[in-house]
Formats: sequence, C-alpha cells, structure tokens
Amino acid sequence: MIVGYARVSTLEQNERLQTDALTRAGCERLFTDHASGAKAHRPELDHMLDTIREGDTLVVWKLDRLGRSVQNLVDLMNLLQVKGVGFKSLTENMDTTTPGGVLIFNVFAAMAQFERDLIRERTNAGLQAARARGHLGGRPSKLDGRQRKRIRELYQGRTLTVQEIADQYHVSRQTIYSVIKA
Repeated sequence: MIVGYARVSTLEQNERLQTDALTRAGCERLFTDHASGAKAHRPELDHMLDTIREGDTLVVWKLDRLGRSVQNLVDLMNLLQVKGVGFKSLTENMDTTTPGGVLIFNVFAAMAQFERDLIRERTNAGLQAARARGHLGGRPSKLDGRQRKRIRELYQGRTLTVQEIADQYHVSRQTIYSVIKA
C-alpha cells in the first residue's frame, strides 16, 4: 500500500497542496496532522506509524512535513527501515526503495551524527573555557554559608537523615550531598 502523510502547522493553513500531490503520486490512504512539527507526538503521524506494514511505502510532499529535526527524521527513517517500509519525498526526490535513495538516506544519517558530534564538541569546549575562568556551572545555590555549615553539622551529628535535612531546607537530597562534599 502507498500511504501519504501531510502536515500543516495551524488550523488556518490548508493541506490541499500536499494532499493533491500525494494523491497524484498514487497514495491510497492519507494521514493529515494540523500540528507544529516541533511536537514529538502528532495523532495522525502516530496512527500512521501504527498502521503501516512491511512492503508499504510512505510518501510525503516534503521532508520537513514529516520530521521536526534532522535527528527526528533519521529516527523515523530507521523505524521505517526496521518495519520494512519504503519512503519517498516528492519535493526532494528521495526514494529509499531504490539504491540511490538508500545512499541519500545514509548521507542524511551521517550528517545528523556529524551535527550531534559537533554540538557535543562545542558544548564541552565551552564548559572547559568557563571552568578555566572559574565558573563551575549549574544553578546558584539557594543556601548561604551559615545554612551550609549547619547542614554539615546535622549530617555529621547523624540525628537526621539526608532526606530529613533536605526537607528542612526545601532542597533536594543531591543538594545536601553537594554541600557535604564541598
């Protein structure tokens, strides 16, 4: 079965351009969402993913109608691949039912991994630079020096549990452990 998926961001937008193109492409069944692409779960997308079966082909008018990010697209494509479902994007002329389409998909997947690696690398470099300037990161503590000293005393006195100390100061147990280690 050839299945089409269309998405528009708001109720005011019209999906006809997409659905007409999907119908011309031979789609036997259409799923249409009126939701932002940033939403992780879209009712019709979820329904379509539950409905498609091995040997089906999913067709979209444009890649950005399906996924909210490159990583999201790669995840969806991997899910389709596991299910044995082909994929076609009309605008980008991508078709994973052909060897060339599989190559294009793998290039997208490699680019997504490269993007994630670059983000991780830049984040770590920024954190190291901040630490070199004396910034430790994290949120400022709600506790002043006197409170921190009292927490250490309560902990060392072993009269209260860590949870009881945390409740008394309206902080998490992790905050108490951080104060103790400091």
